[in-house]
Amino acid sequence: MNSVSEPNTGNRQKNCPECNGSIISIEGSGDVVCESCGLVVSERNMDYEHSGKRAYTKEEREKRERTGSPVSRLTPNLSLTTVINRKNIKNPDLKRAAKWNTRMDWHQRNLLIATTELKRISTNLNLPDHVKTEALSYYKKAFKKKLLRGRSINSMVAASLYYTLKKKRIPRTLQEVLDETSETPRDVRRSYRALVRELHLKVPTTKPSSLVPRFTNELGLNSQIEQLTLKIIKAYQQVIPTSGKDPKGILAGAFYLASKLRNLGLTQREIADTIGVTEVTLRSRYQELKKNLNVEL
Repeated sequence: MNSVSEPNTGNRQKNCPECNGSIISIEGSGDVVCESCGLVVSERNMDYEHSGKRAYTKEEREKRERTGSPVSRLTPNLSLTTVINRKNIKNPDLKRAAKWNTRMDWHQRNLLIATTELKRISTNLNLPDHVKTEALSYYKKAFKKKLLRGRSINSMVAASLYYTLKKKRIPRTLQEVLDETSETPRDVRRSYRALVRELHLKVPTTKPSSLVPRFTNELGLNSQIEQLTLKIIKAYQQVIPTSGKDPKGILAGAFYLASKLRNLGLTQREIADTIGVTEVTLRSRYQELKKNLNVEL
């Protein structure tokens, strides 16, 4: 049974244009009619005022809300897929259509696997959504360029994420990304080189100085050692170009030199294990720093 109410007129006319009588709204059909002569003033109007029963609890609000989750680029198909309810379908043709609707082609399946892997690694590394979104965009470009031929999905995901981290100057190393993936370092590096080469990307470099605050905290050192380490790295970069060298190796050597200058007693193993390099690398970079900066201990 259709209910009758006073219409939400807003900017519309309040009286009948024919007889100047009062107009009423029929909620069931959305029609606005004249109460006196029966003229249909407008039809199928949308009622913005009556949105159903009031909600008093969080559960009631969620039950009555008319919007879904926000559109996210991290969701395959942007969450805009159509799902056909297969319950109580008797028509065999419609059943077949519903079954085919649930099937994904290789492109959709590939993106689903890649997105899941990207979210997993990013969660473990505590990365924000804007990093995930940009990394996924590089992966999609690689997929369209058919760069995945002969390469695994996970290795290209790791490569895309690592490039994004370098581009955004987020102090995460390749080893940290490798620790979260099942792919070999060789495969990830191959995918990274292919990504940069085929998409004509500019290769950003990770500066050793950008890693200093983080590892100062992890080593439990004070701000004075942090500033001294930064000065050592800056002075070294003015003498020797650091491009092509592992930033963590230079960082480890600089930390060890700073600790020796301040007599902190930090061991090579402590620094090497925390930063993620070998003691051999640390000693090599330490000797380079001493030699090129003319430091006597």
